[in-house]
Amino acid sequence: MAKYPTLLEQFRSFCYQNKADDIQKAIEYFSVFGGMSWSVDLSKSLEELIESKVLKNYTYIHGDITKITRSDKTSHALLSAAATGDGRVHSALKRARISRAEGEEAIDDLCDKNILKREYSLESPPIDDEKIDEKLNFGTPFMRFWFAFVSPYFKSIKDGDFKESKEAFANRKSEFYELTFKKLSHELIKKSFKDDQIVEIGSYWDRRAQIDILAKTKSGKVVAGICKYSNQKAKKSELGKLQEQCTQAELTPNIYVIVSKGGFSNELKALRGEDVKLFALKNFKTLIEDISEKDFIECVGKKY
Repeated sequence: MAKYPTLLEQFRSFCYQNKADDIQKAIEYFSVFGGMSWSVDLSKSLEELIESKVLKNYTYIHGDITKITRSDKTSHALLSAAATGDGRVHSALKRARISRAEGEEAIDDLCDKNILKREYSLESPPIDDEKIDEKLNFGTPFMRFWFAFVSPYFKSIKDGDFKESKEAFANRKSEFYELTFKKLSHELIKKSFKDDQIVEIGSYWDRRAQIDILAKTKSGKVVAGICKYSNQKAKKSELGKLQEQCTQAELTPNIYVIVSKGGFSNELKALRGEDVKLFALKNFKTLIEDISEKDFIECVGKKY
């Protein structure tokens, strides 16, 4: 296995280690604890586990993380900004009140440590002189959780008061899970296109358009998709929104895909075919259907 496991490798290891058979629970718990190789009791509520494994161990985990970040205030501000915003470099720097030069230096250092990874829009924007910032992804889901819901509330957490942290997580957990769902959707799409394999996959964004999934197949077909992490069924209008975003980006996909946690309306199901593919939560089980002991990634460092 590579020095730094991929998100899919981390997910497969998490599911094997913790005997995850409920795919929704696996995605949500992985969004918090992914990448740490800690044993997690999935029969307990996520909130209970966060308190017992993370908040009550704040001092020790903080100590381990600052050994990597060297307690650099610029890095910590940048990481919290990236974890709580849309991930774009410009907005992260603005939110953290860091200059471009100082920020780029910190980003390079954090990428070298695999705390952050740079992600680029898969296609250039239609306007030639429009510069599009890259996005910042975290190397492990846990680090994103820590800098979104723990590090910003360190003062009260240190004093044993978890109220602020818990409220922040309760208010934003659905959108927090959504990024993990989107990234795993990319893996699902790659696995699902067996006859015409995916050779490139990512996302697209510019100042006007945002496309969750953009991919190219071996035969040259363009695949565009949208991800919905909601209990509501995806409707026909979601396909319309996706097509509109593609028009804005001057892209002409051959295949549209909609990935929906809540399933699909009958009207949308009726459109399913060679050029419209629908993926529900149950389809994610294919990502872990053949996991075994060889997928397990040993814990490096302390087990909490």
